[in-house]
Amino acid sequence: MMIPTLSPIAFVRSPRNDSRDDDWGAVESRIELAPEFAPEAFEGIEEFSHVEAVFFFDRVPEEKIERGARHPRGNEAWPRVGIFAQRGKNRPNRLGVSVARLLRREGRALIVAGLDAIDGTPVLDIKPVMREFLPSGEIRQPAWSHELMARYW
Repeated sequence: MMIPTLSPIAFVRSPRNDSRDDDWGAVESRIELAPEFAPEAFEGIEEFSHVEAVFFFDRVPEEKIERGARHPRGNEAWPRVGIFAQRGKNRPNRLGVSVARLLRREGRALIVAGLDAIDGTPVLDIKPVMREFLPSGEIRQPAWSHELMARYW
């Protein structure tokens, strides 16, 4: 099987330089296109209220990668669950996915709110959020995840 080599399409410019887990909701960031992309790559995106960004956790060192199970955020009050049953940054491929509110477009940049990526983070893809791609029906999640997310945004 061939695994593709990915290159950033953009970079995050944010006032946040630290990866603490909470208080992302009020953060306003810029997603700036890489030089090889024309501003036209963003044509029409301002028609959408939200974008979904796929990014690379480039500051997570290899030795911090989790390949098994752990307590989310190291909190032993929460159950030990597999890395694929949580959204932590120490994932095997170090990929993050986040939905952010699109405030406006400024040429080669999108101004967004609530993007939980720190300054300089490489963005691998951006997609508009469309209602038809959101889950239908009720979303189920364990009680500990509500506690974990209580101050995230």
